Amino acid sequence: GCYDQRGTSLQKGSFSGGKCQEITMLRSTDEMVAWLLEPDPANPGVRYFALRDLLGQVADAPEVVAAQAAAMSNGPIPAILAAQDPAGYWVEPGPGYYPKYTGTVWQVTFLAQLGADGRDSRVTAACDYVLDHTRSRYGGFSAGADPAGQIHCLQGNLVAALIDLGRLGDPRLDDALDWLARSITGEDIAPAEEKDAPVRFYRSGNSAPGFACSANNHLPCAWGAVKAMLALSKVPEAARTPAIRAAIATGSQFLLSRDPAVADYPMGYATKPSQSWFRFGYPIAYVTDVLQTLEVLTALGYGGDARLRPALELLLSKRDKQGRWRMEYTYNGKMWVDVEHRGEPSKWVTLRAARVLRRCERPL
Repeated sequence: GCYDQRGTSLQKGSFSGGKCQEITMLRSTDEMVAWLLEPDPANPGVRYFALRDLLGQVADAPEVVAAQAAAMSNGPIPAILAAQDPAGYWVEPGPGYYPKYTGTVWQVTFLAQLGADGRDSRVTAACDYVLDHTRSRYGGFSAGADPAGQIHCLQGNLVAALIDLGRLGDPRLDDALDWLARSITGEDIAPAEEKDAPVRFYRSGNSAPGFACSANNHLPCAWGAVKAMLALSKVPEAARTPAIRAAIATGSQFLLSRDPAVADYPMGYATKPSQSWFRFGYPIAYVTDVLQTLEVLTALGYGGDARLRPALELLLSKRDKQGRWRMEYTYNGKMWVDVEHRGEPSKWVTLRAARVLRRCERPL
C-alpha cells in the first residue's frame, strides 16, 4: 500500500519536505480526525460516521448510538424531516424525482448521506414510499416510475441510500438491485429496438448495457456508473448474486478504463470532462466527482491499484495544512437546508477523503 495507517502518503515523490513535512502531515492527520470527532450541532452526522468509519466502532457502541441520535435531533436531518408529508413523500405524491432537489428521492438520498437512522418512523415511511412509488414494473427505480425513466444515477443513489438505511433484504430492494445489475450487463433484457419484447431497454433512459444513457447521447455515462457501483459496493460479499458480481466486474473495468484523475470518459455532448468532476462537495446528487470514483473503487478493493495513484495525488493536492478539504460544490439554496459553506473547510468532504485514504492501507 502507498499509505500508512493514518492515511498519510508515503510516496517519496509526493511531498517535497522530506521527514519534516512527513511529521507535519502526521500531525495534521491527528488534528483532522479530532476535528471530525468533535460534537458539532450544525453537522452532527460527521461525528457518527467518523466514529464508525475512521475509528471502527461498532454500530451499537454507546458513542455511535449517541452520535446518531444527535444527528437525528440537530442539523440538517430534522430540517429535512420537518418538510415531509405524513404519507412519507416531499412536495407532491408520485415518483418523487421532481422537483430537484426538494422532491422525495433526493431526501431519501440526502438523509442516508447525512447519517439518518433508518429505524426512525419518518425515515421508514420515506423508504417505503420510494420502494412503492418510484420503481418501474421491471423493478428498477425510475424518474417516472416507468421503464423509460430508469437511469443509473437515480438507481444507484436510491439503492445505496436504502442499503445504508437498513433495507437490504427487503424484496422490493432485492428486485431493484437485480434490475440494476442486469441493466449493466444486459442479461435477459432485449435491445431498445425490440418494441414487442416483454423486457427491453428504452431509448429515453439507460438505452443499452454498459451504462449507455440517453443523457450522454447513448454513450456509457461515468456519472451513472459511479452511482451504480456505489450501490453494488454496499452489498456484502456474501449477499452478492452472480448478476451483481458480473455487474461489479463490468463497472470496475469501465471506471478503470480511463485515468480517474482525468475523468475523460465517453462524452456524448461535450468535448472535455465536466469541471464538476474536480469540485468536491456534499451531499451528493447525480453530479459525480473524482473523490466519489475513489470512494467506490477503494470500497471494491482497488485501493492499492497503481491506476488510482494519480487520483489519490489529486485528492491529496487539495488538502490544506490542517489536513482539511474545502467544500467546492454545493446544493445550498436548492435543498430544504444548507450544508456547510462553499469555499470553506468542510467536515463532510474531509470525512469522505479520510475514508478513502484509510482504505488504501490496513485499518487504523
